[in-house]
Amino acid sequence: MNEESKGFLKLSNIEQLMPQEEMLESAPQKSQMIIGLPKESSQNENRISIVPEAVRLLVDSGHKVLIEEGAGEGANFSNEQFANAGATIVASAEETYKSDIILKVAPPLEAELEMLGKHKVLFSSLLLPASKKSFFSKLMSQKSIAIAYEYIHDKSGALPVMKSISEIVGNTAILIASRYLMSNDFGKGKLLGGFPGISPAEVVILGAGTVAEFAARTALGMGASVKIFDNSVYKLRSIQNNLGYSIPTSTLHSKTLKADLKHADVVISAKFTTHGVSPCLISEEIISQMEPGSIIVDASIDQGGCFETSKVTSHDNPIYKVHDVTHYCVPNIASCVPNTASCSLSNILAPMLMRISDHGGIENMLKQDRSFSKGVYIYNGILTNNYIGGMFDIPSQDLELLMAAFR
Repeated sequence: MNEESKGFLKLSNIEQLMPQEEMLESAPQKSQMIIGLPKESSQNENRISIVPEAVRLLVDSGHKVLIEEGAGEGANFSNEQFANAGATIVASAEETYKSDIILKVAPPLEAELEMLGKHKVLFSSLLLPASKKSFFSKLMSQKSIAIAYEYIHDKSGALPVMKSISEIVGNTAILIASRYLMSNDFGKGKLLGGFPGISPAEVVILGAGTVAEFAARTALGMGASVKIFDNSVYKLRSIQNNLGYSIPTSTLHSKTLKADLKHADVVISAKFTTHGVSPCLISEEIISQMEPGSIIVDASIDQGGCFETSKVTSHDNPIYKVHDVTHYCVPNIASCVPNTASCSLSNILAPMLMRISDHGGIENMLKQDRSFSKGVYIYNGILTNNYIGGMFDIPSQDLELLMAAFR
């Protein structure tokens, strides 16, 4: 090797040791979104997905919010409140369905799906037991991205929307039961709480999840006697720890359950499944042996109900009697307190929408946040939920593989 070649080699080695520029990945550019909120048209649904305070947050961040006229009235939010927060009030639902992201509480009806344009993002609850195959087929034909509140996870693995709703349902179920128990026409003319020399009402709760916990918390706060049944000893132990009370609990032994129901003043069903239909735990024979004027609140009616005598009712006609036992079987119990329930839902959805914008859009959000992506059941017209696929005989595919293919 000649001297000139040695010089070039030495120079190249020196340059390799010199500091080099670091190539940093640029942050995604925030996306500006158009968000539409049509008025809820489903029976029993009075809530709205985001409230005026959340609208102000989104508008101040550069997003546009379209709200159908009167969409917030059921939750006691006026058009003026939304307009003052920066929303654009539109005359028809069709205008809101032209938005990039559509927010609903209940799933869209078939007539509403006709207004949904192609390649839109739909947020709503799913209410799977009441769903039909045609609903999914229509969403798939529109190449939509559909996200169910029931399936959205957070970083801890919890279901933030469902937990929030369940807390409200548990609290409200006891308040409803208390109201009817006080009535001479439908109950026993009796208060939940006891007084000196007077025994408190006996409340039996089926299930030991979030609904059960908040029902028990409210009943105990009102002075009632509470007993909780569930087949999971782990859940029973957890609910006792969360409540801070050593309340009576039991597994679902039919003999024990039957004995307690005979003397129960209030029975709350809070037994749910991740998918499908709630188990029927209480037969009509057992209900026929309950005391006249006892109150049943079937909070599981959204999934079919836990009582053989349960049938869906409405907010307009919420109760009926079987064997002189009053049944309250209204789906969407949270909609009984639509203002509180709307604020609770909005507190979760507004930060979620801001994160979608910060990530540069829904596609980036799904790729970077696996907890959030669990809420997706249709991606660009392809079903991604195996359980739904099996239930309705629709082929499904893995979401992560699809997102890689669509890059």
